[in-house]
Amino acid sequence: MSGAEPVAVVTEVDDVTADMVIAELNKRGVPVVRFDPSETGDRLTLSARFGAGSATPAGTLRTPSRIANLEGVRAMYWRRPTWPHFEHLDAQDARYAEAHVRHGLGGTLYALPNCRYVNHPLSNRAAEHKPLQLAVAQRLGLVVPPTLISNDLEAIRSFITEHAPVVFKTLRWTPYRRTNGVGLTTWTEPVSVDDVDERVTVVPHLFQAQVPKVADVRVVVVGQKVFAVRIDSDLLDWRADYSALTYTPMTLPAAVEKALTAHLDHFGLASGSYDLCITRDDDLHWLELNPNGQWGWLEDETGLPIAAAFADLLEQGATT
Repeated sequence: MSGAEPVAVVTEVDDVTADMVIAELNKRGVPVVRFDPSETGDRLTLSARFGAGSATPAGTLRTPSRIANLEGVRAMYWRRPTWPHFEHLDAQDARYAEAHVRHGLGGTLYALPNCRYVNHPLSNRAAEHKPLQLAVAQRLGLVVPPTLISNDLEAIRSFITEHAPVVFKTLRWTPYRRTNGVGLTTWTEPVSVDDVDERVTVVPHLFQAQVPKVADVRVVVVGQKVFAVRIDSDLLDWRADYSALTYTPMTLPAAVEKALTAHLDHFGLASGSYDLCITRDDDLHWLELNPNGQWGWLEDETGLPIAAAFADLLEQGATT
C-alpha cells in the first residue's frame, strides 16, 4: 500500500460520528473521499468497467472535491447512507431511477477489489434480522432472555402469563409518521395480557421476558478491540432520556468478549454495537446487536478511543 489510496466514507450529509473518524484519519494523513448515494447526479458520478481483463470493477467515482479510482479504495466506512427518491419524477420513473442507483452505484460499491469494508452493506443487512441474531447468540453460549416472535394471539398471551413481566420490542426500527407528519418512536415497553388483542395477529411481534437488571451495557466491538460501557439509570429503555444516564467504562469477562467477537465473525462484520444488561448478581444478559450502531456520544462521555480504533481498521485496509 502506497499510502495514497483513499478511504471511502459513505454516509448522510450530517453525521457527527463519521466526522470523528474522518478527523482521526486526517490527523494521520490518510486521504478520504466522503459521499452520500443521495447525491447521485451532478454531485456524484460513477464510471465502472467490468471484463476485458481489468480489475473488477475498474473506473472512477467523482465528487465535487475528489476523484477516486475504484480499484484503489483501501477501505470503506459504510455509515448512514441515504438513497435518492427523485421526487421530481412520477412514481413509476422514480421507482426505476431508485432501483438503478441502488443496483448500479450500490452494486458497484459492494464489489470493490482490495477493499476492507467496515461493514460490508450486505453483511449489515443480514445481521439486522433479530431472530437470526438471537439464534446465533444462543449457540455461542450468551445468555438470551426467553423471547417469543409470534402473531398467534393465544401463544402470545400464554408467553406473557408464563414469563411476566414481559416487554415488547420492535423487530426493526422503521421510520413512522402520523398523517400530520409527526414522527413516532417505539421504545421497549412493558406489556400485559390485557394489552394484546386480535390486532397482534396481523404481523409477527417480538416479546421478551424482562430481565431484572441493575444497569445496561453498551459494547462497541471494532476489529479485535472491545469497548464496554456500563450505563446506569432507572429507565426500562435508556434511549428514552440521555440526560438521565451515567457512564462507566468496564471490562467484560473474557468468555463474553470472545462470544461477542465470534458473533460478529459469524456475520462477517468488522464492527458492531451490542446491548447487554447486568443483574444484581453481575450476570450479563445479551439483548441485541446493531451492526451499524451509534457510539460517538460514548467517546464524548468516557474518553474511550473508539474513533481511533475505527481509523486503525480503515487505515490498514484489506489484509488479504
